[in-house]
Amino acid sequence: MLRMNFVQDLIRPHTSIPPFNDDGVRQLLDEMESLYRENIRDSVELTEYYPTVLIRHAYLERRKRYLLSYLKNRLDEISLIRWQFGSILPSNIKTQLCEPEILWFNKYSKALSQYMKSVGDGTGLDLTQNQQPPKSPYIQVKVLEDIGEVQNEYDETIVLKPGTIHYLPKSLCEQFIHEGMMEHIPIV
Repeated sequence: MLRMNFVQDLIRPHTSIPPFNDDGVRQLLDEMESLYRENIRDSVELTEYYPTVLIRHAYLERRKRYLLSYLKNRLDEISLIRWQFGSILPSNIKTQLCEPEILWFNKYSKALSQYMKSVGDGTGLDLTQNQQPPKSPYIQVKVLEDIGEVQNEYDETIVLKPGTIHYLPKSLCEQFIHEGMMEHIPIV
């Protein structure tokens, strides 16, 4: 019955993370400890109990796989939460985690933040934004302020005057959009 709870936790729909199964984990660890002690005791008389020791060992390894799969699945879900919600855990999710998982989330979040700050010529790069690849490297933009002449990657000069609409490489427009000099016009 206990192992089915772990398996059900792994295959359930991913609407939210369930509470950590502390009782189930403790019960499984106690069961594994008991099996291990029995194997140690019986291994002294190896010839008589050899098949029993092998069966118990296989059972012990299976239990270990259940537990490791359960924990790995939870950590994978917690890392996805970091990418979806940012560095602050929502309170409804935080109540579902155990203390070591909260600590792991904080360390993972800190490491991810440090990495994002180190990328991009010292300016940083927020990897949690735009996680889906663009449909096109070009976007349609409307010029809001007089930018003047700009050269694209093919050394073509583009005149960007207020009110004009252009279809340009996203990399060329991002800084202007960020500064409020252009606005992105979604193509419907």
